[in-house]
Amino acid sequence: MQFTKMHGAGNDYVYVDARGQERDWHALSVAISDRHLGVGSDGLILALPSEKADLRMRMFNADGSEGEMCGNGIRCLVRFAFDNGIVAAEKSPVRVETLAGVLDVTPLRDDRQSMVGARVLMGAPRLNPRDVPVDVPDVDVVMNYPLNVDGQEFRMTCVSMGNPHAVVFMDEPVDDFPLTEIGPLVEHHPMFPARVNFEIANVLDGGRTIKTRVWERGSGITMACGTGACAVAVAARLNGLAGDRATIALPGGDLTVEWHGEGEVVLEGPVAQVFDGEWLDG
Repeated sequence: MQFTKMHGAGNDYVYVDARGQERDWHALSVAISDRHLGVGSDGLILALPSEKADLRMRMFNADGSEGEMCGNGIRCLVRFAFDNGIVAAEKSPVRVETLAGVLDVTPLRDDRQSMVGARVLMGAPRLNPRDVPVDVPDVDVVMNYPLNVDGQEFRMTCVSMGNPHAVVFMDEPVDDFPLTEIGPLVEHHPMFPARVNFEIANVLDGGRTIKTRVWERGSGITMACGTGACAVAVAARLNGLAGDRATIALPGGDLTVEWHGEGEVVLEGPVAQVFDGEWLDG
């Protein structure tokens, strides 16, 4: 099986042209994502045909669970589709079907017309607790809400970008926070019936920059998370910590997010190809 490894701001996935292929993709994602025994990645992303868009994306986390959307992954998928003739190279924007809906991806090209990034219309954030989902009674928006984990109380804001996020703003430097220990406890907290992605954030420069680390549902600590960056920007604006546009500074690089308090969130970030390879079954 031929594959390509790509990353968006360090959030790395293995990409496969899955048209006409039938496999146990859940198991393959676990095997191929292993950083010692496999290729090494945050998961597996498939390019598939769509009846209502130019392309369909399926994405699997490193633990084999299927995710609804991936903001970094969808940018790289469009580059993969161009490079492999799945979508015509001149197409812009490219409409991609995901479990979170059909999203528009506009390629960004350099002077040589190589795709080096993209802007993604990520859809409107979902803030109702039932839509996130988060089990919190009698509130319309979960904002600055107490979350008790491991004897500590955190104040979280919950946002769905097609997948669930819990965002915590803190004064403690995010680099010093024990995310490896606290992240899985938040992900599997009974308050989150579909588990959750957990973002911790420091607001800098009056909200123009937000330094963020992510514990990603099904993958653990990742270098970046596109939907997570969107959730952080939305949560910051809701809490009066940022304006309509913010740079989300993640360990793997910067992503830019725009949200004007209503309507769609716009995510912009880089695309990079690492290498091509062949996966040998068995």
